[in-house]
Amino acid sequence: MRRISLIAALMACFILVLAGCGKKDAGSVVKELGKLQEKTETYQGTGTMTLHTATQPLQYKVDVKFQKPNYYRIALTNEKKDLTQIVLRNDEGVFVLTPSLNKVFRFQSNWPEEQGQVYLYQTLVESILKDNSRQFASDKDSYVFDVMANYQNASLARQKIWLSKDDYAPKQVEVSDSNSAVLVDVKFDSFKFNEKLEKSVFDTKANLQSSPAAGSQPTTAVPEGEPGASKGTETDGAAGAGTDGAGTDGNAAEGGVAADPSSSSFIPMEPSYLGPEGIAFKDSSDIEFGGNPGVLLRYDGTYSYTLIETQPDDYASAAGTGRIVDLGYTVGQLSEGQPMTLAWTYQGTYFRLTSDNLPENELVKVAQSVVDDMTK
Repeated sequence: MRRISLIAALMACFILVLAGCGKKDAGSVVKELGKLQEKTETYQGTGTMTLHTATQPLQYKVDVKFQKPNYYRIALTNEKKDLTQIVLRNDEGVFVLTPSLNKVFRFQSNWPEEQGQVYLYQTLVESILKDNSRQFASDKDSYVFDVMANYQNASLARQKIWLSKDDYAPKQVEVSDSNSAVLVDVKFDSFKFNEKLEKSVFDTKANLQSSPAAGSQPTTAVPEGEPGASKGTETDGAAGAGTDGAGTDGNAAEGGVAADPSSSSFIPMEPSYLGPEGIAFKDSSDIEFGGNPGVLLRYDGTYSYTLIETQPDDYASAAGTGRIVDLGYTVGQLSEGQPMTLAWTYQGTYFRLTSDNLPENELVKVAQSVVDDMTK
């Protein structure tokens, strides 16, 4: 009997040891994540990103591809409108492509190293590795980390990351503000490591060839002050228009030219989110910006800002300097200082949001809500 009891006890201990071997703590997972990041040569994933910062949730299909050392391709598609914008990085620079219009806008930047992106695996892993106060949990299929968010948008405070237990591929990300309200979430439906990617994936021209306008020469712009940049496009238009860019008499922005309202071939979009309480629409005026008809909208109150919109024949008028800011559905270029200016292009329209006093995170929310209005 004693022998049988001893054998039973040993078997029970062995079963417990095996069960223990199947569990991983935060330390072991973090260590393996570091190793995986080092040996990852490529990855590609698809999913759905939802922005909760506008008046209503905005959904975009995300298709992300990466290849060492620094090639990126992110396609963001609004399925309701069948609109796709591509953010591309290759040896020539960083580009925002609008394939349906055969338009290309080029930045000089080290994006995305200078800031995180919620749909990039490097960003997620780095946030886990760097946060020594990370919270860790395990469910049936995933390891779940709750860590500090490392994004330039001050509203994004924490993020919860679900990683597959099988291969540490991302399954879901929720980014929240300081009140634990989810502002951005991404749900991946596929993610693969180290599969071969064709060189054309990161080629600018190749990414435009499937568009209806592919037969024409793509229009490309470079930031002002760089070789090949179009000179004088900012100063000849309404550049420098601050919170008082349009005169009190409602004429064109300072430095701009009054335009015949009937010459405007597009309908301007207004932001659905105006900013903190106490801001209201003030007035609008038709202007000429970079040789193209446009509209300037002014908002005033607790904070003040102006919004210029135009549809340029080329994107030279969108040229500028500053750092890249993630708007979720695309990237914009932020010029800091007084005034602060956020410029971006989306589906052929150029937007320029300028303010002397609106905080950066509010500037971004206003910009996102303009596209919210476009996608209704």
